Amino acid sequence: MSASALVWFKRDLRIADHAPLAEAAHCEAALALYIIEPAWLESPECHPRHVAWLLECLETLRIALAKKNLPLLVRVGEAPEVMTGLRREFAFTHLFSHEETGPGWSYARDKAVARWCRAHGVAWTEWPQTGVVRRLKDRRGWARLWQQRMDAPSIPVPAGFREPPHSRRASLSDMLPTLPTLHDLGLAWDAAPLNTVGAPETRRAPPASEEAAHQVLQSFLRERGLGYRRHLSSPLDAEEGCSRLSAHLAFGTLSMRTVHQATEAAIQTTPSRELAYDLRGFAGRLRWHCHFMQKLEDEPSIEWRNFARTVDGLRPGDGTELQDADRERLAAWCEGRTGFPMVDACMRQLRATGWLNFRMRAMLVSFAAYHLWLHWREPGLFLARQFLDFEPGIHWSQMQMQSGTTGINTLRIYSPTKQALDQDPQGLYIRRWVPELGTSAYPAPIVDERSALAEAKRKLYALRATPEAKGEAGAIQQKHGSRRSGLPPSGVRARKTSSADLGQGSLF
Repeated sequence: MSASALVWFKRDLRIADHAPLAEAAHCEAALALYIIEPAWLESPECHPRHVAWLLECLETLRIALAKKNLPLLVRVGEAPEVMTGLRREFAFTHLFSHEETGPGWSYARDKAVARWCRAHGVAWTEWPQTGVVRRLKDRRGWARLWQQRMDAPSIPVPAGFREPPHSRRASLSDMLPTLPTLHDLGLAWDAAPLNTVGAPETRRAPPASEEAAHQVLQSFLRERGLGYRRHLSSPLDAEEGCSRLSAHLAFGTLSMRTVHQATEAAIQTTPSRELAYDLRGFAGRLRWHCHFMQKLEDEPSIEWRNFARTVDGLRPGDGTELQDADRERLAAWCEGRTGFPMVDACMRQLRATGWLNFRMRAMLVSFAAYHLWLHWREPGLFLARQFLDFEPGIHWSQMQMQSGTTGINTLRIYSPTKQALDQDPQGLYIRRWVPELGTSAYPAPIVDERSALAEAKRKLYALRATPEAKGEAGAIQQKHGSRRSGLPPSGVRARKTSSADLGQGSLF
């Protein structure tokens, strides 16, 4: 192709199954670019843990690309300004990237880049990389579209690229400039927050690279996946028994199609019927992952406002300022000092490691929404900063689902006491993360559970019984309902681990 291409990497930090990269290999000249954007660094969802993991991904990605003769430039700035400056050095005619379903700042960024491309005569081509369908008019048949996309052949890794542009010709070592550090970016992070215990390795983020992602996938499909359906709910068993692929999917060191096809192949070839059974459960959750992301794609405003407008203003923080008592309850929840041991243990693990299994994530949100009667936005921002695997579409859909503001989902209110008995009967998990339990250093419960839940149920069930709420629920179901999309119902036996329980990226 007689064209010069710029491959814009975003949340797709890999070389395998990468359509923009493969297309650029046919061009006369190409460069790759990653932009560290101030809008991201300054956003309320960003945490230094995310940036540290990103920089580790970029370190290995640029080496892999350099071996293919493709330099990866890493620039700091807003996308249109960075591209303007780069074009003075490399007059690219085409911009290649993947589509992104992200928070509001990324949506605004993409619109600004589209305007820039039109103004500068650059042809911008985007490819999908998940099951999310852009500009979808109707949810009917969505699951069939997902299946077609995931079953399509993976994109081969390019054999190599032509000589870089004249000004960029260099040896392999010259194509590997020093990446910025957290300090360079004005960020500081203490990776071992107070009030946590456990060995140092529990606080260390998992390896961040495409190679590491494939290793994690294979270890799950061959060994760790055995018992997956049982291990999903236990905060102890889930550390090894879940796939632990969520961060890799969020940053794109592994494509959803790669995971889907590898899982289906493992189901067909494993001699273990038990492992095949567990992997089928995992395969189903890959569909739910994209189903929730589609909600944000179809209705970006759910990042800020309730699905069901009939619940607007119901809780403090929803159109009103939090009072001092509300802020104290929020702070206690964020810091793991609520006086409810299972809640505090889960929050401390999350703050220390950046990961928590699906049921415990759902319990944390349920506790904030029902026991503490807080609107989901502020707790959601705090959790977004803690989750290394923060995926906006899943995150905000789940925050609302677990808070009872979708208007269509069953209210799922978790009892921390029951969860402790069910998931940590010997108290091993709680003792690990709340060692001061039973001493004067541990606080009393910040709310009375029985009265708090009775009041929350009274308000929400009364509201859902109104004609306005029932009418609105029908419209929400029509636009976002899973059955309309073609996804199978969860079924009675699977109720406790159904899609409604899936917590952010940890549904894996």
